[in-house]
Order: sequence, then C-alpha cells, then structure tokens
Amino acid sequence: MEWTVAIGVDTHKEVHVAVALDALGAQVDCCEIATTPAGYRSLLAWARDLGVPAFAVEGTGSYGAGLARFLARAGVNVFECERPRRQERRRGKSDLIDAALAARRLLSGEGLCLRRGGGQREDLRLLLLERRGAMQARNAALNQLHAVLVTAPDHLRERLGALSGDRLAGAAARLRPSAEVMNGVLRRLGRRVERLSREAAEAERALAAVVAEVAPTLLEESGVGPVCGAQLLVSSGDPGRMRSEASFAALAGTSPVDASSGKQRRHRLNRGGDRQLNWALHVVALARIRHHAETGAYYQRLLAAGKTPREARRCVKRALARHFYRRLRELSTLPLTT
Repeated sequence: MEWTVAIGVDTHKEVHVAVALDALGAQVDCCEIATTPAGYRSLLAWARDLGVPAFAVEGTGSYGAGLARFLARAGVNVFECERPRRQERRRGKSDLIDAALAARRLLSGEGLCLRRGGGQREDLRLLLLERRGAMQARNAALNQLHAVLVTAPDHLRERLGALSGDRLAGAAARLRPSAEVMNGVLRRLGRRVERLSREAAEAERALAAVVAEVAPTLLEESGVGPVCGAQLLVSSGDPGRMRSEASFAALAGTSPVDASSGKQRRHRLNRGGDRQLNWALHVVALARIRHHAETGAYYQRLLAAGKTPREARRCVKRALARHFYRRLRELSTLPLTT
C-alpha cells in the first residue's frame, strides 16, 4: 500500500468536509475547508501531517473539480467516489457521514476509479455541453417561430408557411423592418435561430478537431461523426469504469431488462445509464442500419425473426455497445486526461 491514511471528501460549493481513516478503518481526524486555493493547501498539509494520504473525492466533475486538479498536480493519489447508496444512509446523512463513507470505499476499493476530468476529455465535455445548450435553445426558438407564424397575418403565412427549419429561420430573419409587432418578433426569432445555429456549428468544428487529434480511427467508423465520437470518449471515462462489455452496455443503457411473465419471454427498454451515451449509440445505429451493409443485414434478420422495428433497433444498439467497448479499450492509452 503506497498510502497510509484514507481521506474521504464530501464536496459542496462553498466548503468541503474531509474525514481521515487509518488502514484499519478507525477515524483519525476530520476537518472542513473553504473551496479556495488556500483551503486546498491547508487540506493537503493536514492530510500529510497524518501520514501518506490518498483521497476519495465525491463529484470530481462538479464541486470537487478544483480540489481534484490541485491534488493531482501535488502528486497524491486521487480517486473519484460515487455518491452514497440509499441503503448506506439508513443511519442518517451528514457531511461527516458522507466523507467517512468515501474514505471507507477507498479502504475497500469499492466503487472507485480515476477521475474523469482534465485534459482533452474535459475539453470534449465542455464543447458537448456548449453545443447541447445551443441546440436546445435553437430548437426552442424554432418552435416559437412556428407557433407565432400560426397567428400571423395572411401575407406572412403565405410567404413563410410552407417553410421549415433553417429555411424558415432565414426567411424570417430577412423580413423587412416594419411597424408591425408580429413582423419584428418573426425577424428577431429568425435571427436568434441563425445565431444559435452558428454557435452549434462552431462547437462541432472544435469537436471535430479534438476528436481527429486524439482518436482519428473512431471517426472512420460508419455512422460516427464528431459529436457522437466525442460523446463516446467522454462517457467511457477511465477504462477502469468498463470492467466488461456488459458493464459498458449497462452504462450506455443498452443492456436489456428482463420483463418476462409466465410463458411470455420479453425484455423492456432500459431507462438507466448515461442517456447522452445512449443517444449517441442510437444516432450511430440509425445511420449504420441505412448505410452499413453488415448492420443492415443484421437488422433485417432481426425483423425476419419476428422482432418489431423498435426491438430490432435496441438489439442493434446492444451490438454496437459491444463493438465500441472493444474500440474504446484500444484507445484507453490515449492521453485524454491530466
């Protein structure tokens, strides 16, 4: 064992709470720090006074990101810790209890992995976040544009009613200024859609550049573009998270859930897992069914065997989870984190 004291940290926006346990699980000390560089330094000094520390930190991708970066740069072992399970809260909940549970997971090695944040994987996560927000806002503005057009005067509905999507936004944005409120609303909504479309496209170009640098072979896969490729890399995280292809399928929400009863044997949709990763596999599946001969043939065999189109697509997604698990394992040596 390289470390002699396990430090569990329960993270919050303003303060972090830490509990130190010795190798036998006895609590040695506890402390509370501010989420500032000075607070991080005091936590590390406190931990080193107790022995050679290793840290299990909750939320290394959110409130604990700053602390995790500081500790990694200081050269100490940092692991990401899952939140306490419901059954672990039967004796109550407090910051000290949660921090102690994190430290005990470090002692047992249960539910721990290397932190996901940092490096190019973090760059991809931020770009995906930016694009997703731009697309959601764009779709909302486009829906508003359609809704406003329903009650527009006849001459505007005749001009714009047959259009949709970017063509509708472009035509609305090019309307001449007028004293009519309706005209101004349509122009501004059209311009908003165009602006958000440009933001999303810019984020996609940045995603394409990063993915092409770190995993160019992933983009060679049929149906995988910059957005889906980036999501696969971000969601897979540390290879230690993927102990088997079944665990990756569970992470992606593509593992079937048994819903059999009596003589009926069936499986239902898995609504768990990383829904963004599930979405990426869904997009890839739709593209490969149309444009990839092997996947298309597999899909047709499923239909011929009595599967509904929806059930057949779920089977294709499960097969793709198995395929991309192997591909992502091959990419596990890439310097995606720091």
